[in-house]
Amino acid sequence: MAQTGSPQVISIGEVMAEFARGADGRFAAAYGGDTFNTAVYLARAGISTGYATALGDEAYSEAIRAAAEAENISTRLMMRVPGRTVGLYVIDTDARGERTFTYWRDNSPARDLFELPGWETVAEALIEANVIYLSGITLSLYSNNGLGRLLATLEFARERGTRIVFDTNFRPRAWGGDIARARAVYAQALKRSSIALPTFEDEVMLWGDGSPAATAERLATFGVPEVVVKNGAEGALVFAGGSSHFVPIPAPVDPVDTTAAGDSFNAAYLAARLNGATPVAAAEAGHALAGRVIRHRGAIMPRPANA
Repeated sequence: MAQTGSPQVISIGEVMAEFARGADGRFAAAYGGDTFNTAVYLARAGISTGYATALGDEAYSEAIRAAAEAENISTRLMMRVPGRTVGLYVIDTDARGERTFTYWRDNSPARDLFELPGWETVAEALIEANVIYLSGITLSLYSNNGLGRLLATLEFARERGTRIVFDTNFRPRAWGGDIARARAVYAQALKRSSIALPTFEDEVMLWGDGSPAATAERLATFGVPEVVVKNGAEGALVFAGGSSHFVPIPAPVDPVDTTAAGDSFNAAYLAARLNGATPVAAAEAGHALAGRVIRHRGAIMPRPANA
């Protein structure tokens, strides 16, 4: 059953129809999106979770709402836009499990979330949340007007004591190649963040960082007190409490599909921290879940395998 009451974590972004090519070359339909993937794994970890986005009124939008409810994610902040359809993406994976994405999402209603009639309802719910989770992909969705409203909402929430958790998740195409604009928007989000969860490869593309340590140091200059730099098979660097700790992966994994590796890491990390774990123990939990997720195709692995 869907949750009632106010969720502990509200995740913001876009959910799309997902078509992933299987080993036989055929495509299977599912639903995903970076912050939605994290919301699913948070809910499976027992964290009260809601999702803020805008959907259309077609069959895929209704299926997304149903999928969220089946995962015990609150859908109260999933707004509906008549006459619109959600975005779609296709995943292709190579022999090493590395994926490439092709998107059809330019007219996605999620892009207008903070400009729709009633957007204030979303903002008010975010300000009352204990934790807000968003990503660089979330930021790339919105116009300058929508971004202004989101950033103002984050600032009000932060002043009230809400923790802002930000996965930098940089995708150049989503920003139309405008690196300067992406950097400026990221800077504003980072200044409001309590926890940053960057992937080192993304930070190299956006900022030219020379090492995970350089990434952690740069993000600390924005005032982020807790930073976890994910670096794939090379493990993660945790910066918290003024000190750094390297957290290796427990064992090498031959991936089937690396989709949602970072998203699931973030969910396990945040769930562990909310349950009182240290940052290092939380990073170990992140590695463990991500290692299971990449053994499956698509963003969301079957529920029994998550037990």
